[in-house]
This record gives sequence, C-alpha cells and structure tokens, in this order.
Amino acid sequence: MEDTVLVQRDGVIATVVLNRPDKLNALTRAMWARLGHAFDQLHADDDLRCIVIRGAGTRAFAPGNDISEFATERCNVEQARAYGNDMRRAIESIAGCRHPIVAQIHGICVGGGLEIAGLADLRICGESSRFGVPINKLGLVMAYAEIGALIALVGEATALEILLEGRIFDAREARDKGLVTRVVADDQVEAEARAAAQRIADGAPLVARWHKKFARRLRDPTPLGDAEYDEGFACFGTEDFQIGYRAFLARQPPAFKGA
Repeated sequence: MEDTVLVQRDGVIATVVLNRPDKLNALTRAMWARLGHAFDQLHADDDLRCIVIRGAGTRAFAPGNDISEFATERCNVEQARAYGNDMRRAIESIAGCRHPIVAQIHGICVGGGLEIAGLADLRICGESSRFGVPINKLGLVMAYAEIGALIALVGEATALEILLEGRIFDAREARDKGLVTRVVADDQVEAEARAAAQRIADGAPLVARWHKKFARRLRDPTPLGDAEYDEGFACFGTEDFQIGYRAFLARQPPAFKGA
C-alpha cells in the first residue's frame, strides 16, 4: 500500500501525496499507518525545510475514510480501536512534525481529509473546495486525538458546530471559521501552495522550527520556565543569524545553512 501515500522530494521541500485518485483519495487504515511512518521519517530529516501535503489530482484532497473498508476493518469496537490507534499515531506524527507543513487543498476536504489538512500550518484551497465532517450521519464519533486537533484549530464552539450539524460548507465559510488560511482560484492552488512552501524554505529553517515549537507550547497553560524563556534568544547564537542580518545590511538575499 506504499504507493497510496507517496513522498516526493524537490530539494529542501518534500511533498506527501494521498494517492488514490480513483477513490478521490479516500483514506484506508493502511494509508493512515503509512502516513504516520512517512511523517516520522520527514521529522527526522535535518535537511528538510518545508512539507506540502496534498491529494492526487484536482478533484479532492480527501473525502474522509473509505466506508467500503468498514465491513472488514472497522465493524466492531475491537476493530475500531485498532483502526483508531493507527489514525491517532498518524495525527500525532503530523502534529508533532517540527518542519512547517502546507496543505494544498483541491476540491473535497471532508472528514479524515479535513483532520489531516487541519494539522498543517498553512492551508491553501481553491474557490470550489468543500469542507465538513458529516460523521453524525454514519453514527461515528470523532475520537479524542482527532477532536483535540480540530478544537486547537478553530475553537470548541466552531468544532462543535461542525460536528453537531454535520453539514458541508464552502471555501469562504471555511476561511471565516479559520479552517483555511487562504482561498485562491482553483487553477492557482498548486502554484500558490508551492510559492508559500518556497517562501518558507527560503527563510531560516531553525527559526521556522522554533516558531512552530513556541506556538504549540503556548497552547499549554502551564507557565513557561526560565529555560523556555531563554530558548527565545538561542537564535542569536546561530550562524544563520549572522548570515541573515549581514545579508539584510548588504541588501542581498540570505543563504541560510540551518546552523
């Protein structure tokens, strides 16, 4: 099943592709497991600067989990627990990835697809994209790991609105809810996502990782310790800081090394 989740590399940018275009990239249990493994490997890559995640083709990011698999993989509590553990591990791997992630959203982004896209740091979609989590119509509950990520993104009230109504809504409403960062013309989604990834990759990679780490830490109400406050000044000891401010004064583009 490795070909249903592809990892492509272009220099310091990696692209993760949900690759079941004949099924609109509907997710299987094996795909969730593969997705978690892929992000674990990308997390460990020191040379990487940005990850783009997308669905194959332009009809869908992903419509959620493949319901046709439920009869054999998710039809009772025991199976659902095993299936859910694979989903949780994938969600934790994506959420814990230290590199910036850009979701390139074409078309349908529903259910598990929305959960995955929502874990990205930037989410760029087309004007005709559609969003929602209609699992109340399937008698399914969104488990703790999944709902936690949704609440972190849009807040409890909006998360409950999405889950309790289970309706599908358009890109403009998704942007208003904070589900997406940017809405562009359908034929510009790939170009805009790539441009965003390149802007991230052109910046200082250690700084991007620190910003992501600090933002995640501030979700925790526990008071910051002295060592955490001090980490906010660690960038001044990096070679990239020397490169960055000297390039600025010389009016030249910086060539960061990630050191």
